Amino acid sequence: MEAMETPAESYARDEFSLTRWQTADAAELLATVAGSVEHLGAWLIWATGGYTAADAEEFLQRTRKQWETGETHDFALRAGGTIVGAVGLMAREGGVEIGYWLTRDVTGRGLMTRAVSLLTEEAFRLGAGYVEIKHDERNVRSGAVPARLGFTKAGVEPMQAPWAPSCSGTYRVWRKEKP
Repeated sequence: MEAMETPAESYARDEFSLTRWQTADAAELLATVAGSVEHLGAWLIWATGGYTAADAEEFLQRTRKQWETGETHDFALRAGGTIVGAVGLMAREGGVEIGYWLTRDVTGRGLMTRAVSLLTEEAFRLGAGYVEIKHDERNVRSGAVPARLGFTKAGVEPMQAPWAPSCSGTYRVWRKEKP
């Protein structure tokens, strides 16, 4: 099966931009995650127990390598020029999975829905046969994104332990096939 083409390194809309993570983003990434660590750590194991400069550096090194291999294409989500979250395209057999997080102070504005919509359309344009989104079944806000975008509930699957404190250990899986 053919792999999806590599996405652009940046996308811009009136209210947000998506840009490929750069080494120079380390300090802002650290500050952004640290400022929302309780909100993020409830759902994301990597933010449980804090987030350090070493964590930010390791993430940026890993995402750079994975971009080059095509394993993932991770973007900083900026609003007003400031990092407020992240969105990533993870290669899967015949398609992609989209993962995302957002700081607490910008939730409820539809920002992530618009960013995921953009990357879903782009993934299809670049050759993905489907897009999946997985979230813990208790994370209602995260599940509202694929629901708003017309994804179909495709089932549930167990999360790999360990998982974050608010998680049930069960992923809700949503899927959208290429039109």
